[in-house]
Amino acid sequence: MKVLVVGATGLLGSEVCAKLVANGHTVRAVVRPTSDPARAGPLQSLGVERVTADLKDGESLQRACRGEDAVVSTASSTFSRQPGDSIETVDRDGLKNLIDAARREPINRFVLTSFSGQIEEPSPLRDAKRGAERHLKESGLEFTVLRPSFFMEVWLSPAVGFDVANSNATIYGPGTRKISWISYRNVADFAVAALTKPSARNRVIELGGPQPLSPLEVVAAFEKETGHKFDLKHVSEADLRRQHATAPDSLQKSFAALMLSYAGGDEVPMTDLLREFPVELKSVGVYAHEVTSASPRKGS
Repeated sequence: MKVLVVGATGLLGSEVCAKLVANGHTVRAVVRPTSDPARAGPLQSLGVERVTADLKDGESLQRACRGEDAVVSTASSTFSRQPGDSIETVDRDGLKNLIDAARREPINRFVLTSFSGQIEEPSPLRDAKRGAERHLKESGLEFTVLRPSFFMEVWLSPAVGFDVANSNATIYGPGTRKISWISYRNVADFAVAALTKPSARNRVIELGGPQPLSPLEVVAAFEKETGHKFDLKHVSEADLRRQHATAPDSLQKSFAALMLSYAGGDEVPMTDLLREFPVELKSVGVYAHEVTSASPRKGS
């Protein structure tokens, strides 16, 4: 199958490309002239063809989609540093541009990565994600929408206050409500499988990890792995709601909404789905071991 990957230079997109190649697909990746060479370069070494296009340019997307059998989109603006990228230009309008381009070609299959259906705190990002989902469902394309819970590699990292090397962690809300933390690598497994699995057609699929754990249980797992007690900083739900209400822009409002959703928990039952998709899900315990092995504690 000839597959176009949009968002290919990101954490999830690059993993999707690697797994598609490993499964025998012919892969093209959308890159931009301004893409970081350190991220775009490795795609070529995988045997991935790079095509220049931009979600903000409908004509370039049309050219990129031409001749492809399927599209996998992992695109998101939330961690982008590219000029002109925003929730409005990428997650809202850009994804609609991509879906329209795929429909005009037409593309046979479209896999869209969104986020958990239980992440429903009002925000521009939520509205953009759900709007893209609706647009895809109404497009007439065969589709799969993947809705993963919180990525452990992102939400259990220093980027959001989970600093294993210094044994400290920021906990949003009480830290007692369980989340089905999932690895981005497993999301890539589901994205690749969704392209060819008949039961994935025209379906929205909620994704989580093997075992829901509260943030405090996650901290305990890391403490056991590292042998060090973590210093915890709690951000109350009241403070998060104040951040959400007073956020000066779309991105900050959306991050406040995501933190509120984290505080509320996000359990995703996976038993039935794993009977259809035999994916070996990575646990938080395995992730904790990998992180502590790769990043020894500072000062030790």
